[in-house]
Amino acid sequence: MKLLEDKIRSEGKVLPGSVLKVSAFLNHQLDPDLIMELGKEFARIFAGDSPDKILTIESSGIAVALAAGAALHIPVLFAKKHRTSNVFGEAYSSIVHSYTHGCDYTVIVEKEYLHGGERVLIVDDFIANGKAVEGLLEIIAQAGAEAIGAGIAVEKGFQDGGARLRSKGLRVESLAIIESMDENGIVFCE
Repeated sequence: MKLLEDKIRSEGKVLPGSVLKVSAFLNHQLDPDLIMELGKEFARIFAGDSPDKILTIESSGIAVALAAGAALHIPVLFAKKHRTSNVFGEAYSSIVHSYTHGCDYTVIVEKEYLHGGERVLIVDDFIANGKAVEGLLEIIAQAGAEAIGAGIAVEKGFQDGGARLRSKGLRVESLAIIESMDENGIVFCE
């Protein structure tokens, strides 16, 4: 998606450790117009798959997932990284390793919000090693729901997450795939 690639080129910053900082518009401060366009693009890509619900993981994926949910007119559910006092009853859970934070989280989704037979679209802001998506896939499987695909705003194509998930049969659609990046710039896959 040229709009997203242009935004990354103009406002993104490459940090040590293969970290792409897009805090100015995607995962700290949000550019509402850009986020809504990302949501519309995911709706265009996945509308024919008839998703019933979108699932993401807190917190940076929520804005993009909400935009896609608004465009598709379906609910958005997010996996919480911590069991809070307002989470009651039974929950599905999975352990997810965060590349950005360098730690593991036990993510949870209350059972009352995810049901067997639902067609679930995963939406997230980034994919690098694919662990967040794998954790969400595990939760979807626990619920007896069906994962119809994953919509990712930015994929680090030089890491194996997207390719590994595709090789397992998951439809992964990324709006911007980075082939390489360093202090000299960012190269996107054609």
